[in-house]
Amino acid sequence: MTQRVYNFAAGPGALPLPVLEEIQRDLVAHPELGASVLEASHRSKWFDGVLAAAEYNLRTLLRIPMEFAVLFLQGGASLQFDMVPMNFLRRDGPAADYVVTGSWGEKALGEAVRVAGAEAVRTAWSGKAGGYVRTPSPHEAAIQPGAAYAHYTSNETIHGVEFFELPAVPDGVPLMCDASSDFLSRPMDVERHALIYAGAQKNAGPAGVTIAILREDLLGPIGANLPAGVELPAMLDYRVQAREGSRYNTPPVFGVYVVGLVARWLIETVGGLRKMEELNRQKAQLVYDAIDSSSGFYRGHAEPACRSRMNLTFRLPTEELEKQFVKEAGARGMVELKGHRSVGGIRASLYNAVPLDAAQALAEFMKDFSENNADASRR
Repeated sequence: MTQRVYNFAAGPGALPLPVLEEIQRDLVAHPELGASVLEASHRSKWFDGVLAAAEYNLRTLLRIPMEFAVLFLQGGASLQFDMVPMNFLRRDGPAADYVVTGSWGEKALGEAVRVAGAEAVRTAWSGKAGGYVRTPSPHEAAIQPGAAYAHYTSNETIHGVEFFELPAVPDGVPLMCDASSDFLSRPMDVERHALIYAGAQKNAGPAGVTIAILREDLLGPIGANLPAGVELPAMLDYRVQAREGSRYNTPPVFGVYVVGLVARWLIETVGGLRKMEELNRQKAQLVYDAIDSSSGFYRGHAEPACRSRMNLTFRLPTEELEKQFVKEAGARGMVELKGHRSVGGIRASLYNAVPLDAAQALAEFMKDFSENNADASRR
């Protein structure tokens, strides 16, 4: 077997080794199928059980009340940026409020404007002018009473800022969250939300499946939000997806199967989301300590109180040193550390399946690298 590297990719991210090993065993012939899990029918009894187990495991982990539907969709969070306003916003109705803390919040806002028009969307708060270095305090975002909904991004993958307190919303305003990059990394107060959605490829599974957790009482008014004579495309209608049990068309069978395995791993091996959160806190602290103790050699992007535990972003004194850092880290078996092309620098993604010893190895390398290149940084 080829030696596995420490994978710090921002997505698709690392998957738990026990899950990969189970997939490997089932890839050619699953015992219940006599065929590969890649070949399984979405109408089979086996997939009935896979869907049920995946939903049950997610409900167990997140304590999802029964009045919420759990949907397995496609198109990633990017399609949700369109589905949310298409289902819950109209040009002649109340406006929606968006809290924008990074590139993905910007994209969600932009799609809402595209779908419903600029007059139907407000920016309740934006960190753009400050370079997206923080999230707002709970009451800092100007979310209006009577808003169609309020939307935020719980963790910004590119800029490395994360919400640790929810935005305060007026009574009756549905709170909607793009939780793609910290989903299942910690407990989440589902009941305070109307909709939580997440692309699976960070913490929950492979690329190709999107999880949506939707309060069912929001389904009824969807048709009333539309102008007379206008109907949503069936694939983009939450009512259709919920009614058909995520099988209006062929769902991402393999992806849902892996999500179920990852959720089971979190329950049976890790011990739940509280323990996962503590482990993630330990991993992040190791790397942030290396940044903070470097006498300025490393410069973190986010303000300390808002630093993401999932995506740790920082700069070195020069771009040349950043390229050297990535190259030398790769030689030590630590890969995918280059920052996003839009912001540069370094980004270490410490998703659930990245082990503690990977964070330890990275922190040790960072200390060695800063000591070995201190003189070069002063030139």
